[in-house]
Amino acid sequence: MAKWTPRHEAPEPLEGPVVATIIGGTVLWFVLFLVQLPFYGWFDEHGHTWWLWTCLAGGGLGLIGVWYVRKRDAAIKRDATRRADGGPAGP
Repeated sequence: MAKWTPRHEAPEPLEGPVVATIIGGTVLWFVLFLVQLPFYGWFDEHGHTWWLWTCLAGGGLGLIGVWYVRKRDAAIKRDATRRADGGPAGP
């Protein structure tokens, strides 16, 4: 069986408003949790309380994601400034 080799270069990764996207998703998870919270009794009766806890977990993990992407964004900007100033391009 022959090994597959690419025929062209891979495109550059797309960079968008990553911080805003993660913040938006985190807010959405928390809003979904808060909207479902008044119906906790119904969820409990039908065995669907995991819906609430999934939304809360999504919001909590989103907070970690916001912290992570803000640090990443700051590191990318620091590296770009260092390269523009003619400094060494290192980790």
